[in-house]
Amino acid sequence: MWINAEWETLREVIMHRPGPEIEYAMLAPKQFLFERPFKSREAIREHEEIEEILKQNGVKVSILKDLVINEADKNPSFRKALEEKVSRLVRYYGAIETTAEMNAELQKNLGILDASTLFDTMILEPSVDIKKVNNSDPGYPTIYSNLPLANLYFMRDQQAVSNNGIIIGNMKMSQRIRETELTEFIFSNKFGKSNTKTISGDSKFEGGDYIPMGKWGLIGIGPRTNMQGALEFLSSGMTSHDEILILQNPLYEFMDQGTRGSMVNMHLDTYFNIPSDSVAIASVSLSKLANGSVFVKSSGGVYVKDHNTSLFDYLKEKDFEFIDLNISEQISYSSNFLTISNGKIVCIDSSLVLEKLLKNDFIDGNVRQMVERERSSKQSSELFPNKRVMDSYGIDYITADLSELTGGYGGAHCMTATIRRG
Repeated sequence: MWINAEWETLREVIMHRPGPEIEYAMLAPKQFLFERPFKSREAIREHEEIEEILKQNGVKVSILKDLVINEADKNPSFRKALEEKVSRLVRYYGAIETTAEMNAELQKNLGILDASTLFDTMILEPSVDIKKVNNSDPGYPTIYSNLPLANLYFMRDQQAVSNNGIIIGNMKMSQRIRETELTEFIFSNKFGKSNTKTISGDSKFEGGDYIPMGKWGLIGIGPRTNMQGALEFLSSGMTSHDEILILQNPLYEFMDQGTRGSMVNMHLDTYFNIPSDSVAIASVSLSKLANGSVFVKSSGGVYVKDHNTSLFDYLKEKDFEFIDLNISEQISYSSNFLTISNGKIVCIDSSLVLEKLLKNDFIDGNVRQMVERERSSKQSSELFPNKRVMDSYGIDYITADLSELTGGYGGAHCMTATIRRG
């Protein structure tokens, strides 16, 4: 049950099919935390394709909206909780009497609305401004959407799943805070409150910064997860690793240390990932710069700081080999693959993403210079996953075209909330 190690056979994931909410992000990509605009129709087709790939490989895939609808239809208490949540989200503006009438009308109608409408309302969080000319006027509605959850399709980040249950995160960016409110509501009702633990307050934690490795675990801290969040994860009781390395997500040495690169070091899985029980696929240079502390579980069950090391040295001590990613591959989401069994992954064709990034001028400053340098050298002859070294280490792969969906900043790993392995 749940997850012990990233290389164990993938059994169940939850995904959110992008809907109308991403159309808002196309109008202001950076403000919605997207890397670039993209074609939403093609993106949805890509999402359907990766769902089909997972199903063909024996993975149970639940689409978040379908999960909510099914649970609401069969579970009256869940349906009631869903209605109450929606009633708190919708806001009416206008004259006092008018807003009171509208709120009363909503309460009366909630039991009639289907679960699909309730789910979409949670995603879009609409507000209705009613303007009336006179008492006989029904009113002219102007609809606003407070902050559509355009990033919700990156289902990895809102939570992490370990040996003993689900840790609901606490997201740093204000654009994403409400996502964990939604997933906590769904997961605690679906899987039971005893199987969930929530990180809150000043502690920040996102699922892309956690990779379970059996007896060991990795947590990255940096732009999205802080040390308080990592330590709260350790004390949550949801994990039983013997030891956990908490490491600082680094920048390349040629980059300005005052800046934080998005796909460079947003999360641990943006430069590092595990395809098997003996191999890591990562930027070796960043792995060597990723320094941190190993916390060992004491006899009393409390994690105690033991020693300092780097991500690279830590994995080498565990007899792991590295398949190195150059900068072009790393910023093209190469490490953001999804392991479906020991030695088999679903990944992105880096060349397709890199072509889009270069063609539309989405790579800035020194990073672009380094990419151009790599393209003019022998390093461009093989791009992930089409590298001979993959065969050398026995890594099988299925390539999915996610060149549009990655415009939101993430690949197959980010797009799946892994629930069960083993």
